[in-house]
Amino acid sequence: MRIDVVTLFPKMFEGVLNESILKIAREKGIVEIDLVNLRDFTQDKHRKVDAPPYGGGPGMVIMADPVFRAVEHLRAHGRKESELVLLSPAGRKLTQRRVRRLATAPGLILLCGHYEGFDERVSEGLKPLEMSIGDYVLTGGELPAMVLIDAVVRLQPGAVGRAESIEEESFMKGTLEYPQYTRPRVVRGMAVPDVLISGDHAKIEAWRQRQSEHRTRQRRPDLARKWKER
Repeated sequence: MRIDVVTLFPKMFEGVLNESILKIAREKGIVEIDLVNLRDFTQDKHRKVDAPPYGGGPGMVIMADPVFRAVEHLRAHGRKESELVLLSPAGRKLTQRRVRRLATAPGLILLCGHYEGFDERVSEGLKPLEMSIGDYVLTGGELPAMVLIDAVVRLQPGAVGRAESIEEESFMKGTLEYPQYTRPRVVRGMAVPDVLISGDHAKIEAWRQRQSEHRTRQRRPDLARKWKER
């Protein structure tokens, strides 16, 4: 899979892309991630990408032309089929279901906003899929892009050591993951549930299912309602 990130701050990604699963996936050739500096597509000597908003108001807005040129450049260099995603607090909420769909795309082009966001004509002219990672506002789209990259890459075949472990994680089956325990058996008076050391795999599976459902009802009633409706 190929992921291109259009950003004003490419250095923000260096630490994230060079650690853990993302680093391994890149080294294995499972994913190729390129950072594209939006300033490279300006047409003035100062490489300016922002301007005051029409109608007045605080802050600056990213101009549309550099974004159009960046996307057109990528489309002309092998990314015709890549899905265009704009990270925005006004976008659709990123869910595991949407992550799974994006993980099957031939490629992704991620647009990271900044300041007061993009000129609206970016959305009107390029028609990207607009995505939000939650109901809060961040300084820019770089952190949401990192979240999306991590979520998508770990679903690529070979990215995670044990593929079956992905299916047990929270949200994959519509519920939260069950509690996990490891050595030692007792920590400060708190013991591992007996069923987990019983060796009875059927009982362990049933316990985990009950715990998953209970945790979902307790912590995420919104998910529990959707899960019950299925």
